[in-house]
Parts: sequence; C-alpha cells; structure tokens
Amino acid sequence: MTETVPVDPKLLEILVCPLTKGPLRYDRERAELISEQAGLAYPIRDGIPIMLPGEARKLDA
Repeated sequence: MTETVPVDPKLLEILVCPLTKGPLRYDRERAELISEQAGLAYPIRDGIPIMLPGEARKLDA
C-alpha cells in the first residue's frame, strides 16, 4: 500500500488553477487538486502539487 505524503495546508490555501486562476479542491484520496472551472485534476506527487496543465488529468464530464 502506498502511503501519501501530506500537503502543507498553507500551500493549499494559496494555490489556484494556472489556467483559470480559480479555486482548487483538494482530493486527499486521489492525491489531486481539482479545478472544476478548467475540468482538470492536478496530481500531487510526494507532497508536491504538479501544477502543469500537461500533467493534469481531464475530469469526466
């Protein structure tokens, strides 16, 4: 079982979607930051959010 590294809560407060500049929702179970406006889920690897649109997963419609 893979153990996830927690993300700094202060970091979560200041991060926004790089495309829309809108808010992000933290999905702890999937280790992702969700941008509903952009329809993307940015991965979190080793506690570090990967905020590159090319690395993001498209959300199901």
